[in-house]
Amino acid sequence: MELRHLQHFVAVAEDRHFTRAAERLLVSQSGLSASIRSLERELRTPLFVRTTRRVTLTEAGRALLVEAERILAQVRAAHEAVAAVQGVLRGTLALGTEQCIAGVHPAELLAGFRRRHPDVEIRLRQGGSAALAEEVAAGRLDLAFVYRTPTDPDQLRSVALTSEPMTVLCHPEHRLARAGAPLTPHDLGGEVFVDFHPDWGPRRATDTAFATAGVRRTVALEVNDVHSLLDLVDENLGIAVVPRHFRHKRAALTALPLKGTGDSVYESVVLVPSQEATSPAARALMALLDGGRS
Repeated sequence: MELRHLQHFVAVAEDRHFTRAAERLLVSQSGLSASIRSLERELRTPLFVRTTRRVTLTEAGRALLVEAERILAQVRAAHEAVAAVQGVLRGTLALGTEQCIAGVHPAELLAGFRRRHPDVEIRLRQGGSAALAEEVAAGRLDLAFVYRTPTDPDQLRSVALTSEPMTVLCHPEHRLARAGAPLTPHDLGGEVFVDFHPDWGPRRATDTAFATAGVRRTVALEVNDVHSLLDLVDENLGIAVVPRHFRHKRAALTALPLKGTGDSVYESVVLVPSQEATSPAARALMALLDGGRS
């Protein structure tokens, strides 16, 4: 099994299209097809279901994709490790982050990293905590800034950034604002909620707090960015339970502490692979992060 066959396979799996994958790899479509056929012959099973309109993975193809991505990530890490020993940090730094993550300023951190390591290509992906954790575990990301997420300690390490209480945001004319007191999940029963998708860290922290308190809530307005959430609350269309630092992004809103459960805490962390699997670029970024926090 050759590395180029795995590279070709992963490209087709990502693009779900032979022509687009061939263009991205700068190879002929016939050469790409021959590479995939060679891999299928070696493994004695089809890896793709081909139709005139699209290409999808077979069950065997899905199984191979996980391992192929891990192998290619390890090969990249090996090349980068040798370059680092030679005194030059090269390669790619691929990282993920949730929006408005507490305890780190990704743009500022990456700007400092680029000044120190201009030969490293930086790739950034934004998403929810659970999805980003899977990307790091699969080797598609070097690290991710996320809400504390259950992970396999043999695969991923979790480095604490910060923690803060969850806060209720509402319009100044909302009945809760007039109460002007710390609130419990029971005080919020029956309210219209604005929140993020279930994969997002703040949503998971809020869901955990309400489940612990035995209070059922319905998210009527579900968004995928912080500004939309704040806009909806600002128009008095619902309330939101968010990490405390969100309150500074919209000073006109009323912020009230959420009490009544020890689980109403937002904890942000860095997820990185095991020490031996961490790339030189990721180690350099973590060193820069530690230096900025000391």
